[in-house]
Amino acid sequence: VPPAVERNIRMSDHPGQPQAGSAPTADAQPAGQPVQSPLTLIMPIASEAAFQQLNQTLMGVQSLPPAQNPIMVALDKIATVHFARFVFLENNTRLGVITTYDGDFDKYIMDFVDDIGDVFNMLLQFMADAPPLPVQEHRQEFLDYVRSHDLGCIGPFYSAYPRATVLDIQAATQAAGQ
Repeated sequence: VPPAVERNIRMSDHPGQPQAGSAPTADAQPAGQPVQSPLTLIMPIASEAAFQQLNQTLMGVQSLPPAQNPIMVALDKIATVHFARFVFLENNTRLGVITTYDGDFDKYIMDFVDDIGDVFNMLLQFMADAPPLPVQEHRQEFLDYVRSHDLGCIGPFYSAYPRATVLDIQAATQAAGQ
């Protein structure tokens, strides 16, 4: 069983509650509540020179073939992220990391520490107010940093498929032969 699938089928010690961060099921979510959640992480870049280095670094990583891109490899492994993108904002003074993911926020962020922590270490070195690094040794500080820099959204959060997790969608497309 792939790690992401195994992680998504484990249950917590709390009856009826999925383990923190496991891909939610329709039964685990309140009626009308999507299984997906948004993250809009906006981080201040330290300086113009930091932006130049960050831009060069991101362009290098993002230009790698998917199987060699550590971000795409980690997203595939985690198997809870529907969409992810980086954007520079406010005249290149802020970096946005915008995702839509399944499950619990804390578990989602800890999956990133475990599976892509070195990429966040690379990105955060260019931020004005970064948490202590490496994130793997400062898990709570990183979680607090992401929580404090997540803009959230003006609800309700819309999803065209509110009850479908990444794994549900992958299974459906595989069954359809796509």
